[in-house]
Amino acid sequence: MQGLHLTADCYDCRCAPGLLLDAAQLRQFVVEQTIRSGLTIVGEKFHPFQAADGSAAGVTCALLLAESHLAIHTWPERLAVTLDVYVCNFTEDNSAKANGLLDTLIVGFAPARWQTHRLQRGSGATDQTLALEQLTPHTAYGTQLAAPLAQMQSPFQRIEIADSAEFGKVMRLDGAFMTSERDEFFYHECLVHPAALSHPHPRRALIVGGGDGGSSEELLKHPSIKHITLCEIDPQVIQLAREHLQQIHHGALDDPRVRHVAEDGFAFVKDAARSPKADQLYDLILLDLTDPQSADGSALAADCYTEEFLQACRTLLDTGGALVMHLGSPFHHPQRFSQLRRRLGNVFRQVSPYTVYVPLYGALWGMAVASDTLDPRQLDSQTIASRLRERPLPELQYYNENVHVALFALPNFVQNLGA
Repeated sequence: MQGLHLTADCYDCRCAPGLLLDAAQLRQFVVEQTIRSGLTIVGEKFHPFQAADGSAAGVTCALLLAESHLAIHTWPERLAVTLDVYVCNFTEDNSAKANGLLDTLIVGFAPARWQTHRLQRGSGATDQTLALEQLTPHTAYGTQLAAPLAQMQSPFQRIEIADSAEFGKVMRLDGAFMTSERDEFFYHECLVHPAALSHPHPRRALIVGGGDGGSSEELLKHPSIKHITLCEIDPQVIQLAREHLQQIHHGALDDPRVRHVAEDGFAFVKDAARSPKADQLYDLILLDLTDPQSADGSALAADCYTEEFLQACRTLLDTGGALVMHLGSPFHHPQRFSQLRRRLGNVFRQVSPYTVYVPLYGALWGMAVASDTLDPRQLDSQTIASRLRERPLPELQYYNENVHVALFALPNFVQNLGA
């Protein structure tokens, strides 16, 4: 009986009506997602109901799994769906498959709001659930999360904030770990400071994404920064970060130097690049994005990884400016790392890749500074130490003059990716 039992109650579902009314459409969707999750179907039953006038009135279905079962009930008159996934973990841990299946089903039904319950059954059961993210189809990383503090479906993505024993509050978007209170400095300090310290006097910056406020907070530590444009497509991410992630942004989201733009980053940059004005050029552009494609297939930020977009960003950089972006894990995502490094090289004269281990992501993570003139690899530790004395950055937990040099010391297998 040892296993994971997941349920979800979905309300105001905005999916195609056929998913709630038509057994054949529901079967096609459910069977496809179950197979994609890696679970094994050994039997099935889909039963459509009819109203008194003979019209369709919902569907109940059950899939018998080698690992246990999936049950779904649709309530079209209420635009509601109930989901029930149970997997046995006695001889093999199927938790990642169950979590992935529930997440993709929720995405498919597109509820405006939903509630989930996660129960560890059998020996070792706790009041928390092991939340897993698929790094690849074969590898997952996760941590135990308590019941969500906040959970909603915005017009763009599922947003969840929950507490954890090791990471404090954690934000997930579409089931992918984004940031946490206790390890955010690994990512945000390394995204911001290698380029910002290499620039002699950064004044204006553009952040595409970054709705948690962590990258804004790090940039504002530089006394020369006068203006940040924060282009975040989803205002709900910013609102929930304001409410729950103060230990990450420390009020940066409401700093008067930060201008908020609730717009698709691709559209914003492309429009600005058509006829850039002097006061619209940036010393730094940070692409603080979700992955180009998440494990559940969503690709909200995919356009912002294209060569076309990178070229538009280059147009918006002032003389001596630089762009920074993450490249994914060089071990788990070598193709993505190589492809993005080559794209940057097609656009910019200088591309400086580097790596940092991010605990919440469970992997070594790749980043890069790209510029026509600025090369952070040319600054030695003495120069960085001098600049840190000139602009004393408060409360750095990861970055220092020695770390700066070490970040760009790449293992051979990373050097060879996309070179």
